[in-house]
Amino acid sequence: MTLFSENELLMIALILDEEEEEEVVKKKRLVKTISFSYRIGHSTVYKIVREICQIITENLMDELMPTPTEEMWENIANDFFRMWNFPGCIGALDGKHVTIQAPPNTGSMFFNYKKTFSIVLLALVDAHCNFIAVNVGAYGKSSDGGVFANSNLGKALYRGSLNIPDNLTIPNTDTQVPYVIVGDEAFPLKPYLMRPYPGDKLDDRKRNFNYRLSRARRTSENTFGILTQKFRLYNRRIQAFPKHVDYIILATCLLHNFIKKYDSYTYNYVTQQADRSNGHTLQHLNLQGGNATTDAFRVREVFTEYFNSEVGSLPWI
Repeated sequence: MTLFSENELLMIALILDEEEEEEVVKKKRLVKTISFSYRIGHSTVYKIVREICQIITENLMDELMPTPTEEMWENIANDFFRMWNFPGCIGALDGKHVTIQAPPNTGSMFFNYKKTFSIVLLALVDAHCNFIAVNVGAYGKSSDGGVFANSNLGKALYRGSLNIPDNLTIPNTDTQVPYVIVGDEAFPLKPYLMRPYPGDKLDDRKRNFNYRLSRARRTSENTFGILTQKFRLYNRRIQAFPKHVDYIILATCLLHNFIKKYDSYTYNYVTQQADRSNGHTLQHLNLQGGNATTDAFRVREVFTEYFNSEVGSLPWI
């Protein structure tokens, strides 16, 4: 017995794949078309979309976005090293503002620095542009550092409760480093979270590190670009209450993983880059420094030394 009828699946596919064209007008026209085609009320169409997104999230989360085991983390790290030349990397972290219609009676809670209303999507992705973990629902006004620190992912990384293996011995060396995730300047430097060296006037060592980190980190940018192109509702403001937007975003992330897993004709992201455009409504988080510990600086310095060594450097740099 299937969870959804064929008609219900068609409705959700049409809504999620809607192209941008006079946002409100086109959405109303699409809903009206579905309403007349299936002889149901407009409100029923909206209700079906909301319910299906919620059911997808509740029933497919454990299958399509499970909590990784130690073996899964090691496989992710091996893929990052093989494909993007960054040892010990277990994910690329990034966050985007998803633009929504201004919610009623919320004041400036969802109003972000880009002067739009948004909900923050924070995601950790693997080397193949699959979502490992996502956090959805933070207020648009929140800083990126606050979103990460207060997310379940950030708290679990801080506590060390994500089944991440112990230290890794860097290939062809005797040096041990912790497994790390990589992010951009929007995130603070932590022993488990590497960010680039700040500034423009950097020496060759630091520029080399930033280049290697960028190679691994761009998988998160590619993933958001793929998500935007696959589900074109991200090309406009989402017209729904925040509690419903959360389920819509989670459903698209799960369906993204589903398509990557089961569709043999999915774009080959390994050999080609996805569209780097993040769409009209996926916006970068504002930059955040944060206080780094001595251990965090030491870990970054170890990677920097490896990337500039004879065994760790790349021939084209």
